[in-house]
Amino acid sequence: MLESNGHAPVSTREEFEASVLLEGDALLADLASANPRSPTTLTGFTAEMDRLADWERVPLVMAAVGASGPVDQAFFEEVVERMRQLLRAAGPVDAVFLSQHGAATATVDIDPDGTVFRAVREVVGPDVPVVATLDLHANVSQAMVDLADILIAYRENPHTDMPERGADCARHLKAMLGGMKPQTAFVKLPFIPPSTSQNTKSGPYADLIAYGQKQVGNGVLDVSISSGFSLGDTPKNGMSVIVTATDKAQAETVARNVAAHAWSQRQRFITNLTSLERCTEMALACGRDPSKPALLFADVADNPGGGGRGNTSYILAAFHKAGVSGCAIGPVYDPALAAEAQRLGVGAGFMARFNRDETTTFSESFTAPGKVVALSDGLFVGRRGMAAGRTLNMGPAAVVQVGDIQVVVTTNRHQALDPMFFETFGIDIASLRSLVVKSRGHFRAGFDIFFPDDRIIEVDVPGLTTPVLQNVPWRQVPRPIYPLDPEMTWAP
Repeated sequence: MLESNGHAPVSTREEFEASVLLEGDALLADLASANPRSPTTLTGFTAEMDRLADWERVPLVMAAVGASGPVDQAFFEEVVERMRQLLRAAGPVDAVFLSQHGAATATVDIDPDGTVFRAVREVVGPDVPVVATLDLHANVSQAMVDLADILIAYRENPHTDMPERGADCARHLKAMLGGMKPQTAFVKLPFIPPSTSQNTKSGPYADLIAYGQKQVGNGVLDVSISSGFSLGDTPKNGMSVIVTATDKAQAETVARNVAAHAWSQRQRFITNLTSLERCTEMALACGRDPSKPALLFADVADNPGGGGRGNTSYILAAFHKAGVSGCAIGPVYDPALAAEAQRLGVGAGFMARFNRDETTTFSESFTAPGKVVALSDGLFVGRRGMAAGRTLNMGPAAVVQVGDIQVVVTTNRHQALDPMFFETFGIDIASLRSLVVKSRGHFRAGFDIFFPDDRIIEVDVPGLTTPVLQNVPWRQVPRPIYPLDPEMTWAP
């Protein structure tokens, strides 16, 4: 499971090891633990299979990291070969479930998800059921559709429905083992919606998902609408509609209908960002006037959940220079600074040098007098949203205070999914006057108890995950494609 940003540094074995890299009995043990590290699509699938049937689970490999650049080809091939070996060693199996993301690329292979499906088919043959979950941001290829029997994408963004979609796969799989023959139709749209217009609580994507779900029933088993990961910069870019039904003609009719409706709504998918200058003024006002409601500022262009480095300093530098007070920022990925803070200890004053070693585009350095105010080993169990009940690991981490701003600094790269990224250190989010999160939108399911939508501001700054698609140096995205080519026409 990897969401590959085509412009981010290569995703390495070390990144996966710091997140999830499990196989065999170790994977089974993780799934049986109270707070697993594995994606909840897996736990949702296994729990529903436990309810439905007396079955024997055969664990293969789970390799997952939130988002990064293309995966190192040699590591990817090693993982796929290990999957083949374990699947062959298991002997004949009745079915295969795969928890994929769907938007991976590798340094050589442009369709690693398709390669995984192909590797499985080479072992089990054409007749064994293969079902899989996909992220709502999957960049789906024709090969993925052809090689799997059923693909089920998340319907919620933030992705709080991952267990339910895993359970869907279990139910469909049980039906297939009972003789049901699924038929699939697939339409790829030349359309890459900006990331900030893909929330499903409300707005155009929420309406589109609801439209698709109205088609389910009377032979239609599932309608999955993957917006796609816009910054994948791959020939697979583009929104996808996958319809599974018991009748092929019905699946094709529904897929064309849903795709045509999605295309008709394309102009609703727009960005609505606020300038850094204006955000700084707003944060200053919140700090000076306690009667004003506190605000959350989303650094959407530096989202680790989309391949951002989680360390750009544009907002921190501007807020610090202006004298913003009562503010916390994080999590900021800076292993060198986190190690220095751990070495110095709580209470130490020092010159905090952010991004002293980072050379990635947009990761500019920033230096200011700082103080170590809290330390952590980085392990915690999430309590809300997508992280609820899962064990996460920031690595050795610290809170470094610069001016009246508390900065959460981590060794491992994460987006701000959960309040525990701050609460682990004793930061009282309810008492803050402003909060800056390194996240595009998944934070909304974790921080909604503190900040309703009308108090969330998306900041217009540079970064590897900018939703301003005209600013992206595209290399492989197919053209023409909307909104890069706004005058184009298309029909399914």
